[in-house]
Amino acid sequence: MTTIYFEDLSAGMVFELGSVNVTRDEIVEFATRFDPQPFHVDDDAAERSMFGGLIASGWHTGSMWMRLFADTVLSRTDSRGSPGVEELRWLAPVRPGDTLTGESTIVSTAPSSRDDTRGTAVVASSMTNQDGVVVMTLRSRGMFGRRPA
Repeated sequence: MTTIYFEDLSAGMVFELGSVNVTRDEIVEFATRFDPQPFHVDDDAAERSMFGGLIASGWHTGSMWMRLFADTVLSRTDSRGSPGVEELRWLAPVRPGDTLTGESTIVSTAPSSRDDTRGTAVVASSMTNQDGVVVMTLRSRGMFGRRPA
């Protein structure tokens, strides 16, 4: 597989990330460890909550996106990490049985002003459920190596 370098990325480039199925057990396991709010870990409490049933932690949804992004994009690029996320929104509940599909679009690119071996790409991403409802949006920056001379 050919490595994708900073120079290969351009505004408007879209990466289809694939899909992930969400299970009740994974929701509870993740939340028990990292976000133990009642509507993530307890079916009865979740039923009584404003969500009317068990939902995934937003951090779990973000982690599922990250796995898809890592497998589909980062594994093919000269990734150099990320200076962070600029915006993250959880727009709709993610429930057991949902199938989430990810997509990421390059918004802009710029060579580094401090390191001529890399550049930065701004990426807008989303996760959509099986009904076409956008459940999460994310705007982040990634650093990518420049093509060797």
